[in-house]
Amino acid sequence: PAPAPAPAAAPAPAPAAAPEPEAAPAAATPAPAGAHVQGAPMPGTILDIHLNVGDPVKANQPVMVLEAMKMESEIVAEVDGVIASIGVSKGDMVNPGDELFSIA
Repeated sequence: PAPAPAPAAAPAPAPAAAPEPEAAPAAATPAPAGAHVQGAPMPGTILDIHLNVGDPVKANQPVMVLEAMKMESEIVAEVDGVIASIGVSKGDMVNPGDELFSIA
């Protein structure tokens, strides 16, 4: 009788704990179908994000700041709309073409 309860209790905590940390990094939402996706123009690091998902945005409005080669570049919206997704976080390193955000 003693060995039966031990195996039943041991597997339960491990699977319950494992999925939660994996769910947190998945917070970056992919662009919805039909949304205008803006990619990184150059490799660099995201220094700041000015808007959130759901915020209205106008063309040429700054959305985030990218540091590349010790220079800060404002990443501006290419079209009017609403921020549909943000694919990066502050401190993320990006490569050319990586999705930064999308506008619906």
